[in-house]
This record gives sequence, C-alpha cells and structure tokens, in this order.
Amino acid sequence: MTAHLFDVLVIGAGISGIGAAIRLREQGVDNFAVLEKADSLGGTWRDNTYPGCACDVPSALYSYSFAQKPDWSRLFAGQQEILHYVRDTAARHDVQRYIRFGEELEEAAWDEAQCAWRVRTVRGEYRARVVISCTGYLHEPIMPDLPGLADFPGKVFHSSRWDHDHDLRGERVAVIGTGASAIQFVPEIQPQVAQLKVYQRTPQWILPKPDSTLNAVQTGLLGLPGIKQLLRGLLYTGFETFGIGFRKPAMLKQVERLARAHLRMAIKDPALREKVTPDYTLGCKRVLLSNNYYPALAQPNVEVFATGVREIRGNVIVADDGSERAVDTIILGTGFHVTDQPIAQRVRGVGGDTLAGLWAGSPEAYRGTTIHGFPNLFLVLGPNLAIGHNSAFIVIESQIRYAMSALAAMREHRLARVEVRAAAQQKYNARVQAALAGTVWNTGGCSSYYIDANGKNSTGFPWSTVTMRRLLSQFDLESYDVVPDVLEVNDVAVV
Repeated sequence: MTAHLFDVLVIGAGISGIGAAIRLREQGVDNFAVLEKADSLGGTWRDNTYPGCACDVPSALYSYSFAQKPDWSRLFAGQQEILHYVRDTAARHDVQRYIRFGEELEEAAWDEAQCAWRVRTVRGEYRARVVISCTGYLHEPIMPDLPGLADFPGKVFHSSRWDHDHDLRGERVAVIGTGASAIQFVPEIQPQVAQLKVYQRTPQWILPKPDSTLNAVQTGLLGLPGIKQLLRGLLYTGFETFGIGFRKPAMLKQVERLARAHLRMAIKDPALREKVTPDYTLGCKRVLLSNNYYPALAQPNVEVFATGVREIRGNVIVADDGSERAVDTIILGTGFHVTDQPIAQRVRGVGGDTLAGLWAGSPEAYRGTTIHGFPNLFLVLGPNLAIGHNSAFIVIESQIRYAMSALAAMREHRLARVEVRAAAQQKYNARVQAALAGTVWNTGGCSSYYIDANGKNSTGFPWSTVTMRRLLSQFDLESYDVVPDVLEVNDVAVV
C-alpha cells in the first residue's frame, strides 16, 4: 500500500514547527502533518527544565509577532511560562490536530521519479511534496567523551535532561561546562549542595540582567492598543543597535567595561575574579545575562576550576591541571550540537548523499534555508542565520515567510520541484563569508559554536536582521531550477 502523499511535512513541533503550521493553515494548506519525536510539543522549552531555566531575551520580543502576549509575569520569562505560551498559541490556532507525536525521523530521502520526499519515522512511512525542517539546534545535547564517565558510580545527567527525582541536597556535585545553562542553574543548586565543583574551560562575559516581575498596572498598560507593539519596536531597535558591535567589534569595548564592573562588584576575591575573567572580546561567544551567577561562585561551598576534565576515576574527577575531587553527582552543562546537527545524517538528497556528507562539517545553505541537491526542502534556523543580539523569533518568522512564499509560487506556476541553483548558493555564501571576516565571532579570539570543526563560521549571520528580513521576504524564483508539475500523483493537489 502506497503511503499517502502530503503537500507538506513539517519536522518538529517546537516554536518553528508551530509557527510553520499556523502559516500553512493561513495559506489554506490543509493536507499537511507535523512530525514530532516527543509526546508533547514545545521543543527546547519542553526539554530544558533545569532549575532557573529562563530566556535571555525580553518576553515582549521573545514571541510570535502575530500572537503577542500582554500579561507576561516577568520582563524575562521563565521556561514554564514560555512553554505555556507556545502551547496556548498552538491551541488557539488549532494546530494540534496536525501533529503526530512519537514520530522521530529516521530518514528523509528524495524520490526523483515521483518528485517527492519519502520520510520514514519510527512508526511509519510518509510521502510529501515539500519538507520543512524545524528541528532547531538546542535539543541534541553534547555528551562529552570523557574516559571513565560511563563507569562513574554516582548520578550523571545533562542539564537538558534534568533528573528532578534526584535529590542534590547535601551532595558533592560537579558541574562540567559553564555556558548559558550552567549560568542559570548553578545559582539555584548552590544553596542546596554540600560542595559544588565548577569546571570551566573558558570563562563567559556576563552582563547584569535587568529583570523584574510585572505588576498589575504594568501588565494593564501592555494590554492597551498599540502599547505592546510600541514596546516590541523599542526593544527590537535597541537590540539591533547593540548588534552593530558584533559587526564592528571595537564598539563592544564600552559594553565590556560594563561586564568588568559587574564582575568586580560581585567577586571580591582577586584569584577567583582572575579565573572567571575572559581573555577574548565580548561577543565572540554568546553574551550571557545574570545577576546571581557570580555571587554563587563566591560562596564558601563552591570551588571553581579554570580547566577542563581529563578523566573520571571511580567517583573522582581528575582535571586537566591534575587536581582531583571526589563527587557524588555530575551535571553536564556541555551544550548542544549546533554545526553538526544529527538530523543532517538522516536527510538524503538527489544523489543519495546525506546532508552531513555534503556539508562535511561545514553546513551551508542559500539564505540559510534551501540547499542545492535537496529540492523542495526548507530549513528553519539553518546555516549562517544565528544572531547573537536579538530574538530567534525574528529568524524563524523570516524563514517561514520565505517558505510560504515558495509554496505560493509553486501553486501559481504549477511547479513540482524547486531546487536552488549551485551558482546562486555559492555566490550567496561567498558574500556571507566575506562579510563574516571582520565580525567578533571570527576575530574575537575565542572558540565557540559559531566556528565549525573545519574552522569556518557556518553559524553566524553577518548583517542586521533588517537585511535578513529583506533577503527572506519573498521567494526569488529566478535563483532556482524548476520542474513543472505534469504528472498527477494519486489524488493530491499541487502544493
């Protein structure tokens, strides 16, 4: 029996997937499904439930432009409130009925003869004219290959797979990694544990977080016509102004002075202060916000090791500097697969090669969204679209708009197949890499997830989000090779 042919399959039911489903419905596309590997929607905000988990973008900006929420409880919302917002938005737009849970992608392969994607999940097989990949890059945790970790007799878990049943009170706890997640959960667990050992390979630049609860008067004002939009516009403009510094790193020196003052005020011990002071330009790594991380490190039950971990020997952590500490629990704050997303190994294009094979460690796409050799495939949060200064919703909505414009063009011109031309992709990425050369990610003197295994910046976007919106505002059919739809396949209309 031949699998039903969908007009569109969306992979992933996080913020991107929900946004794509809403826009598909608005376009009148009803023959689509959203395949979600978990048993509920929410993406990274479903998976990351560690203590203190919150957003570092103001709530008024970290939301869909078409579903703005006036009654956030804080200026910077926490994980539970964001997850509730995403689920509520999905419910109000009636997209849950399109979601198929427990459908983890095993393979998506292009069928040239049928001009369709064959998609296999753990539960079944599907076919689709178009696939929109909304898998993101903050959900596949990096599990470090540390000698002896598998034999550690105590508890081990990654911050994105937090074990809420495990009681940390009175334990000796090690935290390996000091990125965005650790910055948030370390202050939460520090008062509970007997000893906290923090292993930091690279210190982070941390700015004060201007966070506070919103009272009834403030939320009432935000509910007035036009006020939400005004605040959103002001925040957007402010963050875009800050973003100029990523492209002109000398401008970030003023912000760096603020970060140094924040550090001096919170940590009086000169030895500890030296350990947590970065030696690279602010912005080279993701800029973090916290008011309580530094004070937590300064507590008497905390020991900071400015070193990586060499091995685990029984219940003892052996650091690169030779120091040894016995612990009961290890929490991994080691981040996520960004430039080496596992889904790339499961998507096969025209010649049967996988995305991972094609990219060979350096992801590349046309306008971060389409790839030569992979027709009718659209990536959301694809290569070279990460921004370090504004809301991910801006990127997501821009790319979804581009994909919807492509679908409209396929309907209008009755096209079965669109594939970005190799020359167009190469020309665009040459411009991207040339523009990235002077950015703080390339010149700031650090190693980060912006730079891939080959030393190439395949993550950052080198221009403003104003430029991003313009590039993705409308599908540019002239950059694509197209095939007219001359065959009727089953009883399904052209997308």
